Amino acid sequence: MLSYPVDGIRKQKMPYITTMKSIGVFCGSSSGSHPAFIEAAVQTGRLLAERNITLVYGGGSHGMMGAVASAALEHGGKVVGIIPGLLVEKEAARRDISELIVVGSMQERKAKLMERSDGFIVLPGGVGTMDELFEMMAFVNLGVHRKPSGILNTNGFYDGIIAYTDHAAASGFIRPATRRHLVHASEPSALLTQMEALHGQ
Repeated sequence: MLSYPVDGIRKQKMPYITTMKSIGVFCGSSSGSHPAFIEAAVQTGRLLAERNITLVYGGGSHGMMGAVASAALEHGGKVVGIIPGLLVEKEAARRDISELIVVGSMQERKAKLMERSDGFIVLPGGVGTMDELFEMMAFVNLGVHRKPSGILNTNGFYDGIIAYTDHAAASGFIRPATRRHLVHASEPSALLTQMEALHGQ
């Protein structure tokens, strides 16, 4: 039996194992009113890159969208942007990402995001972000997919939405199985852990 001194072995960081290969991120094309929002986008982009998970997002350069994409790229991540032709100029479609897909409409954008993602993370955003979140939940409800959605509840931004979904489920308007596929946390790593536990269920 051979033995080697511990000091003589170069320690290697084990790769992070995940069954989720890509995650769609829904967020605002503006930066919001608090610096914590942009910081949340940066943390999310960095985390996805570090875990070798492809970021799939709306394809823009501004606000939360731009921050999450920049962070992923800066840390060696793969980034796929999906944007309708009518927003290429308005949202300043990024040309420096791994793949830019230009589609014909907002509905095509959501359909392609759903197709290319194993799950969805919701960062602070406005009505468009809510439209995307609830469409993904509706598709879970209809049995179209079983992909988890995770709300990153930065500074309590989504307290009201979380309370609403709990209330709607308790009142019989959201199925328990659908509600279970929506998780939330205040930190990206904790959120991703919950989503991975749901993936494939």
